[in-house]
Amino acid sequence: MYADTILTHFSQIFAPNDPGHPLTKDEMSEANVIADGYIAIKDGKIQKVGSGEPDPELIGKETEVVDYTGKIATPGLIDCHTHLVYGGSREHEFSLKLNGASYLEILNQGGGIHSTVSATRKSSFAELYEKTKRLLDYMCCYGTTTVEAKSGYGLNWETEERQLRVIEKLNQDHPLDLIPTFMAAHAVPKEYAGRSGEYIQMITAEMLPKVKADHLAEFCDIFCEKDVFTADESYQLLKAAQDMGFKLRIHADEIESIGGVEVAAKLHATSAEHLMMITDESIQAMADNQVIGNLLPGTTFSLMQTTYAPAKKMIEAGVPITLSTDSNPGSCPTINMQFIMQLGCFQMKLTPIQVLNAVTINAAYSIDRADTIGSLDVDKQADIAIFDCSNIDYPLYFFATNLVSDVYKRGQHVVHKGVLVEE
Repeated sequence: MYADTILTHFSQIFAPNDPGHPLTKDEMSEANVIADGYIAIKDGKIQKVGSGEPDPELIGKETEVVDYTGKIATPGLIDCHTHLVYGGSREHEFSLKLNGASYLEILNQGGGIHSTVSATRKSSFAELYEKTKRLLDYMCCYGTTTVEAKSGYGLNWETEERQLRVIEKLNQDHPLDLIPTFMAAHAVPKEYAGRSGEYIQMITAEMLPKVKADHLAEFCDIFCEKDVFTADESYQLLKAAQDMGFKLRIHADEIESIGGVEVAAKLHATSAEHLMMITDESIQAMADNQVIGNLLPGTTFSLMQTTYAPAKKMIEAGVPITLSTDSNPGSCPTINMQFIMQLGCFQMKLTPIQVLNAVTINAAYSIDRADTIGSLDVDKQADIAIFDCSNIDYPLYFFATNLVSDVYKRGQHVVHKGVLVEE
């Protein structure tokens, strides 16, 4: 059968292995790196990946053949932890951080998440939609093709629903795929100050059923942290969500280790996020229960801290890991997955192959999409990022520069020479 499009003569193609589970241990250092490679696309899916000249039987009169000599290809990057939908911004807190104020100190002064909640509650659907669309456009130009996006800047039903509806609409309108996560338990709203348990009960009794009934989210998440939600409160909410059919995530061990990872392990959550302060015992609990570690080095960098999640130790213990932006207005205002990948090398000491596996096939498992994306296996979506360099080490070594030249999403050319393709 003739291909619709064939992308040819890549210097290298990074093709992750997909053994049917997220990669860890030695698997994280393994991949197929194809020299002088080509990718054939049919009906928006991978038809064949090979080396040298494409098979003649793939080329018909209507087949478009595109020469990418001197460039490399990877699966489209997957950003599996973001807080994209929000009002306002928080650059006014930057000087506070520069003068030594901690994340929790800013939060307790009414800044941080509370500042964004106030701005988001005041923002219309159209304002949130346009702002998030711009962020997705930037992401696409940096090679990201699939994004997990959380609510959590409403902390009341009206605004949480608005955020989720924005995600829903953009998933219909934008080339990128969005995976929705419900996170009303992102902070204790001011109107529930001192009554976090009551707020959790309200989310469980009132919000979760509405989200489920309208199919507004696949995952449920909570911020398990000192001065936010306890491990017991996190278990209560996530168990209720699990019973309703939600898949689970948990923000845990970001600032202090208070039992969030153990909640994830007990409930067999899909993932635990952040994990800068994780203990050896918690790492083993994640490995034993195959909880994926979504690691967010950009947050450590943005908060001007020095403790990064122990990625290599987690891999060696058997924990599958990903790297994600944590894109948000306060603790990590970036959409640049390439920079996050570079931090994975420069700060976490991961190898380029480990990093690329983390942001492709493992990230696909983290959002429960490994059957359709994350590798270049036949019949998976033709989501492809093309870098203007000749080997897979270079975009990890040459930092703080966007090296993505072209992006294909479901076989459609959505970025050409670094610029979004007009529909």
